[in-house]
Amino acid sequence: MTAALITGPALEPVSLADVKAHLRIDGGDEDALLTAAIVSARVHVESATRRVLIEQGWRIYYDAWPRRRIVRLPVAPLMSLDAVTIYDAAGDPQVVDAEDYEADVAASPARLVLAANAPTPVGRAVNGIEIDVTAGYGATSVDVPAALRQAVLMLVAHWYEHRGAVGHDLAVLVAPLGFEALIAPYRLLSL
Repeated sequence: MTAALITGPALEPVSLADVKAHLRIDGGDEDALLTAAIVSARVHVESATRRVLIEQGWRIYYDAWPRRRIVRLPVAPLMSLDAVTIYDAAGDPQVVDAEDYEADVAASPARLVLAANAPTPVGRAVNGIEIDVTAGYGATSVDVPAALRQAVLMLVAHWYEHRGAVGHDLAVLVAPLGFEALIAPYRLLSL
């Protein structure tokens, strides 16, 4: 299984103005640095929680259907399952009829449950199944839980304050104290 970002977020969970207000910064001298830190902090929170914060399009690749025909989708929270495509014997893409599967978006991680008569990919030995999904809490920053937005702000502020290399001092850890507590309720565990 491989997951690839197809369409990134249109905006970030916190704005540059939010960060500048949080840091009490006036002027635009640090805007490029802060903007890059916002993106990096979002990616860090997404990686730590295994959740997508702002609406994004993803494509998930599988070689074959699992034996029980229940496919776990590694991108959460799932907003929608947009398309399921397999490759036929000629190597041509074939969109699977929506009646041949059911999306369980309430499960965590979300699942795709295949009907017994769902077609099987035969045209490719590798990545013969493509599942397109939309994931995230929503299209705007207000859709993202407040604790996760605060975690992004904390990281940006911490990285802004500690720009040098990380040393042995606990004050310059990669993530500030309190960060783990903010993201803990949202962390998806690996089994």
